Amino acid sequence: LICVFILSTIFMASEKRNISDIENMVNSVSHFILLGFISSQKIQKIYFVVFSVTYILTLMGNAAIVCAVHWDRHLQTPMYILLGNFSFLEICYVTTTVPNMLANFLSETKIISFVGCFVQFYFFFSFGCDEGFYLCIMAFDRYLAICRPLHYPTIMTTHLCTGLVIFGWSCGLIVFVIPVALISQLSYCGPNIIDHFICDPVPLMALSCSKSYITKFIYSTFNTIFMVGTFLFVLISYALVIISVLRIPSADGKHKAFSTCASHLAVVILFFGSVVMIYVLPGSEQSVEFQKVVTLFYSVITPLINPLIYSLRNKDMKAALRKVLVTKMIPHKT
Repeated sequence: LICVFILSTIFMASEKRNISDIENMVNSVSHFILLGFISSQKIQKIYFVVFSVTYILTLMGNAAIVCAVHWDRHLQTPMYILLGNFSFLEICYVTTTVPNMLANFLSETKIISFVGCFVQFYFFFSFGCDEGFYLCIMAFDRYLAICRPLHYPTIMTTHLCTGLVIFGWSCGLIVFVIPVALISQLSYCGPNIIDHFICDPVPLMALSCSKSYITKFIYSTFNTIFMVGTFLFVLISYALVIISVLRIPSADGKHKAFSTCASHLAVVILFFGSVVMIYVLPGSEQSVEFQKVVTLFYSVITPLINPLIYSLRNKDMKAALRKVLVTKMIPHKT
């Protein structure tokens, strides 16, 4: 990623200079139109109700985990601290797209400003990158806890845990500056219709009226390095964990270890599986509607499902959520 960062900075300067010479960087597009899911007004209103409920449930589920980790002292451990941050990240992630999508269901114009489109693009994909890094960090934590149990307390200290939390939040916000900067430097002369419900970089680059070969190459290289790097890290970490678990003589110990890792693996499969289908498989083999559905799955449905996955298979989390619901959410009679 560092190499891509340096190369993209050089290429961005040269590409900007070339575009400036040829096209004078003239943008006649002041806004974009997000078509979303094309249907009748009646269906659009049904979509609005369904996704409003989905959004509220997502906020409630992830906020419940954040509150449980914050209020329950038994969950003040690295694994749950990382999970709490991941859940808060899910709230930020889903909020970058769903409110605008809900507004467009009731709107006839479905307009988003040029700046607003790239702001959404930046935060949506930055938080998406952060999720990938957090899955790596959580896999690393499980590897240490299961494969190096005696050294775990001395390695996973408060300082290291805090550093990993900061690393997980900052990485995506930093590294995705370059792709957004590159794509925003392209000229947009029209048309301005995006056949999607979010400002996705692929249709954005397709709308550009300037040559974007270098930008597409850098963006594809960035995606490949990020996806392959994070996926391999998670895969190797859990492979080592599984090997270590199989060596545990106790059946209860194996069950507990597998139960802890199962929820993490389920989230990993949901995240990487859907993202790979969109950004790694050849785009020519995918219909636009298929891309919308898969994007909807990993951007809206997955954040809704993740709290259920983490809580249903975890006794400590279920107990903490029950405690939060009873002692914090429900007012007591005096």
